[in-house]
Amino acid sequence: MAASDTTLPSPRCGGCGIVLQSDEQRKPGYVPASSLNKDGAICQRCFRIKNYNEASSVAVDQDEFLKLLGGIAQTDSLVVHIVDLFDFQGSLISGLQRFVGRNPVLLVVNKIDLLPPVTNWNRLRNWVQKQASEEGLKAADVVLCSARRNLGFDRVVEAVNAWRQGRDVYVVGATNVGKSTLINRLISDYSDLKRELTVSRYPGTTLDAVHIPLDDGKSIIDTPGIVYDWRMSERVPRKDLAALLPEKPLKPMTYQLNPGQTLFFGALARFDFVEGERQSFTAQVSGGLTLHRTKLERADGLYAQHRGEMLRPPAREDLDSLPPWTRHRLRVPPQVEKDVFISGLGWIQVNGKTGAVIDVHAPKGIKVMLRDSIL
Repeated sequence: MAASDTTLPSPRCGGCGIVLQSDEQRKPGYVPASSLNKDGAICQRCFRIKNYNEASSVAVDQDEFLKLLGGIAQTDSLVVHIVDLFDFQGSLISGLQRFVGRNPVLLVVNKIDLLPPVTNWNRLRNWVQKQASEEGLKAADVVLCSARRNLGFDRVVEAVNAWRQGRDVYVVGATNVGKSTLINRLISDYSDLKRELTVSRYPGTTLDAVHIPLDDGKSIIDTPGIVYDWRMSERVPRKDLAALLPEKPLKPMTYQLNPGQTLFFGALARFDFVEGERQSFTAQVSGGLTLHRTKLERADGLYAQHRGEMLRPPAREDLDSLPPWTRHRLRVPPQVEKDVFISGLGWIQVNGKTGAVIDVHAPKGIKVMLRDSIL
């Protein structure tokens, strides 16, 4: 006679239905260990929404996130996709289009406060539309904003209202793009939370989505932030994020380089000007990074001797946490305006119009690419 299975079912959140856990605070379902087995326990994210009208950020890996998106096409919803302007190609969910079906996508571009006040915002909006389209995403509308400075959020709310038309609102985005700030603003504008949080029960999902009830009977669906390992901000030690992610407007640093010269970005990346006429390059990166110029012939020795010390972040003791560097060769055609983009680090604008051959060395897996110039 087979022994009966006495395994107790895993406790689930009384708000969203996710399996509760007390090991990792940044992942869905987190509760303090003391609350794990209490009747009616709710996860930290539901607790903050229910008691403080505030959403908190949690994260899942790419596979889990894609499962979560699986049911959106079968709904009648507005999808709000939040991206980080500083890390646009790194934070854009390029495969989103195949999951949303015919539902409109409102593309909300955060962190515009990092750009100069004289920026041509219409040109920037067109740039965003073009870059998104090249990545396979057709945005119904683009709204520029700054969560940190509370710039443009009235326009975001207006756009949500115009495109929602009585439907549910899915809010999606990568980690650290400002998703929670937007959701908190939408909660304050649309919901008094008199009803309980409801459970997301689309077949095949991991129940990580939190449905926040709205006054008209619909919901804001808060999805976890997706973790993209190709972003430098996901790979560096957390203590170095303050140096990597800018909080103030970028201060461009322009270098006149001859072919055969190199720029180091701390110990995180290296930019080699291999071939071309003497020209200028403008680095748009956080002021917390140390940049160092040297000759290409000396670059390997300099890195070996000074990485983690003169070349930092990261510190020497943290270098082993990063993958080894890999080289990316980029060819800039003449008579075009291009940026060398390094996900999570920023970009280097190629100012010359005579063409260039550039090598970028960065930790293996980090997204490095040539794109149309943003400025």
